[in-house]
Amino acid sequence: MDFTVRSRVEELMDDPNMSFGLLKNAYRDINFCNKWLGGESITIQAVWKLIKNTPKKSYTILDMGCGDGTMLWKLSNFLSKHGVFHKMMGVDQREDVLAIARERCKGAPQISFHKADILMLGPGFECDIVINTLTMHHFEEERIGAFLQKFVELSSLGVVINDLERSKVSYALFKIFGPLFLQTHVAKYDGLVSISKGFKKHELLQMAKNIPSVSHDIRWKWAFRYVWVMEFNRHNN
Repeated sequence: MDFTVRSRVEELMDDPNMSFGLLKNAYRDINFCNKWLGGESITIQAVWKLIKNTPKKSYTILDMGCGDGTMLWKLSNFLSKHGVFHKMMGVDQREDVLAIARERCKGAPQISFHKADILMLGPGFECDIVINTLTMHHFEEERIGAFLQKFVELSSLGVVINDLERSKVSYALFKIFGPLFLQTHVAKYDGLVSISKGFKKHELLQMAKNIPSVSHDIRWKWAFRYVWVMEFNRHNN
């Protein structure tokens, strides 16, 4: 495995013909990992910091590549407990994934889901904060810049990106512990592929240079994650 460059191997979950049951079980495994390895809390705390820096009556949060909706569900519960009024929109290109998300967030009218191409989003999807959790590594190298520009275009307060570090150590540890704690072959296989498609810090810093007039904060977090927070100074209270 060459960790000097990002892998272009496709993940099994990117197969649009995967059965609904298999897909749902794979997301269960992924959510287990995110919960116990701190992936969810990284995004929640970064969003919370943006909110505390810019008090408003309410916030609109857009999740680009929302998957099964778990991140929005957890974030919505967190904000509700802190008395923060909010509306959330999740965007994904796959209707089968969105079906899982709608079932997951049933009874939460503040959360809506939309099937759309992220790069084609326009009026109606403007928001205060864009989040992107464990999704950017799915983007092809030559298209990431366009995605980032769309994030900046739609959000008024900031952007929170949470994704994997491409690391030999992480890859080796996942090969050991993945089979012990994950139930599905899909999650075990895709976990390794995801790490190989992750990022080095210098790559994220280079991307940040292409987005001027924005405050960038890129930090390594356990377990083998990077959180990239872009903060703007163009909000309207």
